[in-house]
Amino acid sequence: MEKYDVIVVGGGHAGCEAALAAARMGAFTLLINLNPDNVALMACNPAVGGPAKGHLVREVDALGGEQARAADASTLHLRWLNTSKGAAVRTLRAQCDLRRYHAHMKNVLESCPSLETFQGHVEALESDGQGVRGVRLRTGEVIVSSRVVLAPGTYLGGKVFLGMTSFSSGPLGQVSAPELGDDLRRKGFEVGRLKTGTPPRIHGDSVDWGSLVAQESAREPLSFSFNNPGRVYDGYACYLTRTNAETHAAVQSYMEENSRFFGLIEGPGPRYCPFIEDRVVRFPDREGHQIFLEPVAEGSKEIYMQNFSTGLPLEVQRRMLHSLPGCERARILRPAYAIEYDYLPANQLLPWLETKLLKGLFCAGQINGTSGYEEAAAQGLLAGINAVRTLRGEEPVVLGRHEGYIGVLVDDLVTRAPREPYRMLTSRCEHRLLLRHDNADRRLTPLGRSLGLVGDGAWEGFLRRERSCEEERRRLREWRILPSPGVNDLLRAAGTTPLEGAVSGEELLRRPEVTFDLLERLAPREDPPEGGVRARVEAEVKYAGYIERQEASVARLSRMEEMRFPEGFDFQGVRGLLAESAEKLSRCRPHTLGQAGRVAGVTPADLQLLWVALARPGHRNDR
Repeated sequence: MEKYDVIVVGGGHAGCEAALAAARMGAFTLLINLNPDNVALMACNPAVGGPAKGHLVREVDALGGEQARAADASTLHLRWLNTSKGAAVRTLRAQCDLRRYHAHMKNVLESCPSLETFQGHVEALESDGQGVRGVRLRTGEVIVSSRVVLAPGTYLGGKVFLGMTSFSSGPLGQVSAPELGDDLRRKGFEVGRLKTGTPPRIHGDSVDWGSLVAQESAREPLSFSFNNPGRVYDGYACYLTRTNAETHAAVQSYMEENSRFFGLIEGPGPRYCPFIEDRVVRFPDREGHQIFLEPVAEGSKEIYMQNFSTGLPLEVQRRMLHSLPGCERARILRPAYAIEYDYLPANQLLPWLETKLLKGLFCAGQINGTSGYEEAAAQGLLAGINAVRTLRGEEPVVLGRHEGYIGVLVDDLVTRAPREPYRMLTSRCEHRLLLRHDNADRRLTPLGRSLGLVGDGAWEGFLRRERSCEEERRRLREWRILPSPGVNDLLRAAGTTPLEGAVSGEELLRRPEVTFDLLERLAPREDPPEGGVRARVEAEVKYAGYIERQEASVARLSRMEEMRFPEGFDFQGVRGLLAESAEKLSRCRPHTLGQAGRVAGVTPADLQLLWVALARPGHRNDR
């Protein structure tokens, strides 16, 4: 029997990051995938980033992950989102070439020292009842390892629905993997069902592009990875159309004729990316919903229809499609479908993504109840890191909610155990001014370096950016701007008051109406700082007061995060604790007092009682 330090099951976005992280940290790693030609498959929209998701991509990059580099290697169209809402939520979104994304990731995997890839179908885990001991393939072969990362995506018990028709399948017609989910049930895990879906893909030559509104790429050089130079992308645009009364009538007609449709699928679907039929039913008064037509690959005629996911039959899909402006003669290449799959509610995980039931077994991606390539990559990276660290007897990495969106994501999963597909949102993050898109490297690259994931070149680039930021902050503090007709004319044109006396560049930049670009016009320079440095410095100056308050809030809450419950802490034995709270805490098993406070239903009074219990010598409980 072959033996590895770490085995990763699944070659999607979570599995790729987990395998690369483990191997780059020096562990002998095996990635097992159903089909090597589907590594990093973009089974839904070939896009990376967006609100909160873009923050995750930047954090994965800062820690030494691969997703941002894969996105940069395959970008067709790139633009900023949330530019009018402030620096905290501003982020990038890239439309990618799904073939180039896959090719980049496959090449990186196959070129990585200490990493082997293998086509195989895992049907069961090997264990001794306490910990995992490897995996068993459908062929009967057993591969040995004391650390296994499960990242099966939607293949685990995958079942596809088109109207009243359903059949076993993975995404895009791939094979399903039902046996592993059954094995997890036999081993005592709670296994639930969730659903997601995808829209139809249509032929680009059958669309009336001239009648649609185009969204072009940004005109400034941009990149997702801190370590790649920015580029301006031309040649591809995304186009906007809308549903209308005719579209909604097609949905309603089918729903009236087939009242059993919504009851066929057991698992709940994504709240924040609902099917078009869900939108029509939930919002009957809405006149229309935005639909984006987006490219999928260079040289391909295939077009993805963002926001048009559905599980309705093909004939209804055609009727809805032809009701859309610009799509009256559109031809479907790939039908839309809903897909239901097995997942493990994440309250069965420790905060470092190891299962409570089996030592050495880690879970990442959609098996934990999340949706999205970015959420998957972030979990995969963390699971791969912690598989290696626990193997070496080292403390696992747990990011706090104030340290990264990755910390918010994992904390939400393990404390709240969402029962519907979880999507990262900026609103979920209470410290989002500290966790900006522009400063992910400052927050996390030193950690990535200490883990062995950030190479010399990336580290030198990080240090160079830090020096540039410090120099620019110093220059702004020392730069004195005097009132003059030219200066005051520029300030009036920007909508701010003219100067009456000398001010520093930093003082002027604090004004809401004044941007870094305006400062450059006041005193043009031959060698201005790069765009990322400018964005970071501008945010730090403008939001200095708010940032200080958030940092003070984090400091106040840090004591709760440092107070850990000893192993086997008896929540039921804490006198005065609400019975409902004690039951939820016993089921969730939070590791810190701060985490306990985020368990749904736990009250401030409960927290005070827990604090008193933990503060007693020896952490003794009332009994």
